Amino acid sequence: MDSRSQARPAPLTRPDGSPVRVLVVDDEPDLTEVLAGVLRYEGWQVRTAGDVGSALAEARDFQPDAVVLDVMLPDGDGMAALHGLRAARADVCVLFLTARDSVEDRIAGITAGGDDYVTKPFSLEEVIARLRGLLRRAGMTRARDDAALLVVGDLAIDEDAREVTRGGQAIDLTPTEYELLRYLMRNPRRVLSKAQILEQVWSYDFGGQAHVVELYISYLRRKIDAGREPMIHTLRGAGYVLKAAPR
Repeated sequence: MDSRSQARPAPLTRPDGSPVRVLVVDDEPDLTEVLAGVLRYEGWQVRTAGDVGSALAEARDFQPDAVVLDVMLPDGDGMAALHGLRAARADVCVLFLTARDSVEDRIAGITAGGDDYVTKPFSLEEVIARLRGLLRRAGMTRARDDAALLVVGDLAIDEDAREVTRGGQAIDLTPTEYELLRYLMRNPRRVLSKAQILEQVWSYDFGGQAHVVELYISYLRRKIDAGREPMIHTLRGAGYVLKAAPR
């Protein structure tokens, strides 16, 4: 038997066993066709679009789990299009494609709301690996964790269902917000530095520029702590800590 087929990862599906849905948005037809073919080989359902307008229409109809999104499109900026994609599905995973490779561009893509970033030219294996990682973080696998329910005070995450509640009230998070909160909740009352958070949540170096962590902590606070006793605390010069609010 070919060793490559033995090493191929197990198929990734939605929690209900149906195929993962991916929307590929790029104005280079050859690249789009190749990407779509490789993703279909993974067993995923794929649709494609070549501009912002058709991407938003496909997103509303297709309800993708992930979007591979070129930063530069004929009728607009992919980063700006992200807001429309989030409106179609708030928890969609977004992997940016761009020809620009710098720390500033990476930060711009992530702070715009993207979940990961690949620069052209790229390997198809890298795109697949990053998508699989994003989808797992977003709860798209069927694997179950022995500790599927995380609870800190009145804040809870059901990792199997990918549901977040505080005081019984549901809270909608983007994939990156969810992963950040999960990391905090797996380390309650422990001070986590920005460097630790970057390594665990984003998995690559931002050249020492950690304001992306500050930005996403602020996003979480608006959703987790708004109108309630705060649970996410800043220790100046040290990092962040999550702990149960006093009763």
